[in-house]
Amino acid sequence: MGIVNVTPDSFSDGGRWSDTAAAVAHGRRLAAEGADLLDVGGESTRPGSTRPQEAEELDRVLPVVTGLVEEGLTVSVDTMRASVARACLEAGATLVNDVSGGLADEEMPPLIAATGVPFVVMHWRGLLTDPHARPHYDDVVEEVCRELEERVATLAARGVAPAQVVLDPGLGFSKDAAHNWTLLAALERVLQLGHPVLLGASRKRFLGRLPARPGAAVDGAAPPSDPADRDMATAATSLLAARAGCWAVRVHDVASTRDALAVHEMTERHRG
Repeated sequence: MGIVNVTPDSFSDGGRWSDTAAAVAHGRRLAAEGADLLDVGGESTRPGSTRPQEAEELDRVLPVVTGLVEEGLTVSVDTMRASVARACLEAGATLVNDVSGGLADEEMPPLIAATGVPFVVMHWRGLLTDPHARPHYDDVVEEVCRELEERVATLAARGVAPAQVVLDPGLGFSKDAAHNWTLLAALERVLQLGHPVLLGASRKRFLGRLPARPGAAVDGAAPPSDPADRDMATAATSLLAARAGCWAVRVHDVASTRDALAVHEMTERHRG
């Protein structure tokens, strides 16, 4: 899943693809590099970000979704708003990626149920500006898995078929670096919930503090590397996801992840 951000304030590439033509061209490049699916989002979820108005989000994403679909590309929409999801589905998007898992908009579950499209349900405890979303867990793996199961059950009660659901453990959302690493090490446990799993680790802050980097520190004592310098680390997480059996990875840099996945594929092909 290649990321097409059309926001002015994304933590990684905010503003670079805010022009429709530039965003469509970027999506075309990601597809040429090997993206199977292009995820178009118009709302930044970085800490401290302000939510755009509904009309503004639509103005950002709908022309890009339409342009990519007209190019014959497979598109998903990254949104927490049912109205935005509906418009993009009508324009040809085939999947809804909702970081709130349908919690931010009560109209999202019935829309997903009515359309029958795949729905990415991320582990979410609220917007990052919400103090109740602060990371606290006694057992992050078991609590994330339990809360995802509860969310799937709630969605099923509202008509969303379990077969529609893709799970995302939500790295970086209400989680600190230690929680992220623990979840990465336990992806198989998330897969045991019985749904396809999407991993979204790309360029996240915890990947910018690897102990092998001079001056870096896992405990956060040193400043993290720039987001664009985290693509090799992201590719390593993609390899971990492939080994665990994840359905997809959501990445900014497709080429490096494709190389990592090719290494995995060739190694498995030659395994004795």
